[in-house]
Amino acid sequence: MSEDFELVPLENGVVSLRCLEPRETFHPGIGPAEEARILHIEQQQLVERALASKDFVIWDVGLGAAANALTAIRALQKGLPDDHPYPVVLQSFDKTLSPLQFALENAQALGYLLGFENEIKELLANGEVRIDNKIIWRLHLGDFVHDIEGLDLRAPDAIFYDPYSSKGNPEMWTLDNFSKLWSKLDPARLCLLTNYTASTYIRVTLLMAGFRVGYGLQVHKKLHTTIASNRVEVLKRPLDREWYEKLKISHSAAPLKNIPYAIAPIEEDDYLVLGRHPQFNPAPAPDRMS
Repeated sequence: MSEDFELVPLENGVVSLRCLEPRETFHPGIGPAEEARILHIEQQQLVERALASKDFVIWDVGLGAAANALTAIRALQKGLPDDHPYPVVLQSFDKTLSPLQFALENAQALGYLLGFENEIKELLANGEVRIDNKIIWRLHLGDFVHDIEGLDLRAPDAIFYDPYSSKGNPEMWTLDNFSKLWSKLDPARLCLLTNYTASTYIRVTLLMAGFRVGYGLQVHKKLHTTIASNRVEVLKRPLDREWYEKLKISHSAAPLKNIPYAIAPIEEDDYLVLGRHPQFNPAPAPDRMS
């Protein structure tokens, strides 16, 4: 419901919105559109990869107020030629439409929704909207944690992972949930997942689920975020063996397995399991015949 949110001005003058329970501001650093551009669009090389694909699919996990989705749509509209024969499919997931409905009611103040009010209304009404014949935007309303196993959708090429934080919504950050998400990837298709977090225990949890994980781009005052993939070679700054060895002295490296979760050092068994991860044990180069 819209009364659960309020508009908040950020330091740079951009307006965002805040959920009153949990008290979390959406895109608090530099605002919704600019954060989405750096974190998801630029970092994922989204337009370039969509241009090279015949069936590019984005999973927008945590639709929220649609900043990530709309920033991607604008970039794809600009970057894809008018005669591009393969529409990008944007699959947005959320268990509530309240943030988007609030944002739509305050589109003028927020800015980034302007020009897409009708498309958003159609998405809300019908669960799908086609944009410029370049993009098909679909809405999946439900509990992602419970619904993910039954999803019968083409594997994603890109994942915008943006639910509420692990403090406000821990179910979305568990080892079980990330393991299910990992199982939905197609090993034959490169997939990139981008997220604002820099938490050690979330990176450990992603790794233990199977993902390859690296340092993501800086966003405003946050020096690095997190990028994950099913292929370590595409990560510009993958977490390395030195990072792994430092986990032994970290006080916040235990993976998020159970709820409630308490920050803690990693247990020895989990540390040993993580040490066998392919990211920290690259395959030896094949012998060459002389």
